[in-house]
Amino acid sequence: MLIDQGQYELTILIWLIIAISTFILLMFIRAPYGRHERPGWGPRLPSRIGWIIMESPCILIMTVFFGFGVTKWSVIDFTAITFYTMWIAHYIHRSWVWPARARITGKRMPFSIVLFAVAFNSINSWINAEWLYSLHHPYPSSWLYSPQFVIGFVLFLIGMGINIKSDNILFSLRHDGKTDYKIPNKGLFKWVSCPNYFGEIIEWCGWALATWSLAGLSFAIWGMANLIPRARSNHKWYLKNFSDYPVERKILIPKIW
Repeated sequence: MLIDQGQYELTILIWLIIAISTFILLMFIRAPYGRHERPGWGPRLPSRIGWIIMESPCILIMTVFFGFGVTKWSVIDFTAITFYTMWIAHYIHRSWVWPARARITGKRMPFSIVLFAVAFNSINSWINAEWLYSLHHPYPSSWLYSPQFVIGFVLFLIGMGINIKSDNILFSLRHDGKTDYKIPNKGLFKWVSCPNYFGEIIEWCGWALATWSLAGLSFAIWGMANLIPRARSNHKWYLKNFSDYPVERKILIPKIW
C-alpha cells in the first residue's frame, strides 16, 4: 500500500475538482492536436510517436501494480485478472494499434500536449491501479457474478466496440492514402459527429460500474470532461468546413445532443 484510504480519497477529490476545471476550460479553448492543431504551443513531434508516448504509461503502470499483486497471491485471482485484461485490452489498442493504423503520417502534435497527456494518464492509471491491486485487493471471487460487474462489463464491451468500429470507419475514409478530412456517413456517424467519443464514454462508465469504485467514477468523469468539449469542437468544425454537413446530426448522443 502506497497511501492510506484517507489520503487516497482526498487525492481523488482534488483530481475531480481539476476535472471539472478542465471541462470548463476546454469548452472555451480547443486542445491543439488533430484537426485543431495550431501554432503557439511549442515544439512539435510526429503525431504517431506522440500518441505512443502519451498512452503507454497506462500499460506500464497498471502492469507494474498487477505484477506486484500477482507475487502475493495464494490462489489465482480471476477478478483481478479480468480487470487487468479489460484495462490492457483498451490501452494496447489505444497506445499501439491505433497509432499504427491511423493515417497520420506527416502530421505533428505539440510536445506540451504529449507531456500533459503523460501526466494525466500516469495519475489516472495510478489511481485505478492503487484501488484494484492495493487498497481494495482482493475483490471477492463472487464479484464476477454481481449485477454491477456484469452490467458494467457489458457496457465496457459495447463502448469499446463502438469506439473501434467508429475508428475503422474514419480509417476507411483515407484508404487511398490521402490525409484530408471527409464526412463520415456510416455506422453511428449517421446520427452523431463523434460516435468514437460516445463509445469511449460508455466504456469508462462501464468500467466505473464494474469496479464499483471512486477510482472508476473519477475516470468516467474525466473521460466526459475531456471528450464532451472535444466532440463539441469537432461538430462545430464539421459545420464550418463542410457546407453539405448534415445539420440534423447531433454532437455526441444520438437524437439528444
